[in-house]
Amino acid sequence: MSRIGKLPIAIPENVDVNYSESEIIVKGKFGTLQTVIPNTIGIQQDKSVLRVSLKTDTRNLRSLHGLYRTLINNMIVGVSEQFQLTLILKGVGYRAAVQGKEIILNLGYSHPVKIEIPETVSVEVVQNTTINLKSCDKELLGLFAANIRAWRRPEPYKGKGILYKNEQIIRKAGKSGK
Repeated sequence: MSRIGKLPIAIPENVDVNYSESEIIVKGKFGTLQTVIPNTIGIQQDKSVLRVSLKTDTRNLRSLHGLYRTLINNMIVGVSEQFQLTLILKGVGYRAAVQGKEIILNLGYSHPVKIEIPETVSVEVVQNTTINLKSCDKELLGLFAANIRAWRRPEPYKGKGILYKNEQIIRKAGKSGK
């Protein structure tokens, strides 16, 4: 039995959880999320507590037990509080701006990089070099942040690039002079 899967999920007052045999829908202040769950995963609700259990116990299903408990918990936290990620642009001339439904990045290329912003993600640029991302969908938020970061990964010599907020870059020594 999974240690994570056994943990109960607390449901806040402003969150509505509906589930059937194959789908769970979570509605809250910041949006609506839904996901498909396998028939072998069972869900029981007691007032403001949700429990995830297994209907049959095999090795493959035990590995999914903790996964689906965590996915459901992330959905509930996302629609009630939202997830936030911060990206920092480090480098001379690196800037970001939001225009309409796109984020425009100047990253030292000969052209500005334009990235389409997904509907459920909100983007805020602070002082041209800090990008705050918020969304109720943790998976989509991480994927969007990774797509932005892929344009300029942090390099180990000068530490330039797009970094997550508290990321530490292991620096390398450059060429040693004679």
